[in-house]
Amino acid sequence: MNSPALTATVPRSRLTAWLARAPDPVFTLFVIFVSFSTYFCMYAFRKPFSAASYQGLKFLGGEVDLKTAFVVSQIIGYALSKIIGIKVCAEIGRQRRAQGLVLMILLAELSLLFFAILPNNLKVVAIFFNGLPLGMVWGLVVLYLEGRRTSEMLLAGLSCAYIVASGAVKDIGLWLMSSFQVDQFWMPCATGLCFLPLFLGSVWLLNQLPQPDAADIEARVERTTMGGSQRWQFFRQFLPEMILLSTVYFFLTAYRDFRDNFGKEIFESLGYGEKPAIFTRSELWVAFGVMAALAGLNLIRDNRRGLYGTFVIMTFGVLLLGGGTILWDLKLVSGLTWMILTGLGAYLTYVPFGSVLFDRLIASTRAVGTAVFAVYVADAVGYSGAISVLLGKDLMAGDMDRIDFFRLLTYFMSALGVILLILSCGFLMKRHTHYPTGELSAIPPESN
Repeated sequence: MNSPALTATVPRSRLTAWLARAPDPVFTLFVIFVSFSTYFCMYAFRKPFSAASYQGLKFLGGEVDLKTAFVVSQIIGYALSKIIGIKVCAEIGRQRRAQGLVLMILLAELSLLFFAILPNNLKVVAIFFNGLPLGMVWGLVVLYLEGRRTSEMLLAGLSCAYIVASGAVKDIGLWLMSSFQVDQFWMPCATGLCFLPLFLGSVWLLNQLPQPDAADIEARVERTTMGGSQRWQFFRQFLPEMILLSTVYFFLTAYRDFRDNFGKEIFESLGYGEKPAIFTRSELWVAFGVMAALAGLNLIRDNRRGLYGTFVIMTFGVLLLGGGTILWDLKLVSGLTWMILTGLGAYLTYVPFGSVLFDRLIASTRAVGTAVFAVYVADAVGYSGAISVLLGKDLMAGDMDRIDFFRLLTYFMSALGVILLILSCGFLMKRHTHYPTGELSAIPPESN
């Protein structure tokens, strides 16, 4: 039963009361559905623009493709959003989460309207303001899910949203352009409008969830809002691990975003340019694989072993990147299979950063705070990597085909990821050995 202190600010609708009494499987399926739907819809406001090619258009008449400028500008906004989210998502109370989600999406859709009507070079500004609010959506949704006994299942289901959604909304964008002759610059705004009612309904349902109960808190530690001093305490407590993990995430985010934003061009180079719904076909396999792997972690009740299991999955993911590319180089797998393998490898490593990795870290060390804070620190670093790689490709390797650049980036990510993940896991193992009970003492709050 939920304590009064925990539930005082939760909307006590009939649905909330029913969910508090519902059997665990029913509750889990409901949460997965509404969180998946919420974040899936967010992608309809973020990714459809990348389905268009903007062929032959250059930014300010220079060397940078207009599409690259769009991608980089949105990522800059998205990265700034992650930096802002370090504070906002760590401090926001339960009462304001739903309002925040709706506000972020409405601002993003308004920016897409300006993207449609402004001149080409000013569209770069509009797409920047599109990304600026959207980076906080993930954290606001995860705040509803973390700290529960079934968090792995819930976060795995949520993570499938951005694996599947990116391809699906791009396919919908292509469909709008081909079937209804929607202009490539109006298509992102039109796609967002199609998903707005579903988003609003999903947020309402998400906001009916009851708070974690006493059993959840016993298993996963109570999650509290974090002021400035608590955030610095957390970072100092895990400084070596955060540096290593953030470095991995710096390059991993760049890799994942390059594959995502230029998937259309890569598939065309592989001979799949005319295949219908090719994005969705490839990413569905990825989503199933990632969800199965992360859901398996829910079977590990011991938080320390669960944390180590997370590192095993992540390390296997980066190994799969290199292994799949070797198989493609040797012509042992098709181009589509290679893209599925790179997607599976990338997301097996990428998804835990935004979900179970820091949730298990906090649960196993009994640290004070929320997983969302650590996620947003990593995200702020990660999207800086995406900007650097995207600009570096056009400015320093402009003549290289995107598929060749992607292949080399895959090998680099595989080698670097294995080394740094093993090192960071080693630091955590040493930390846990030093505290044999598996419960690190939280750093006491600084005196005022």
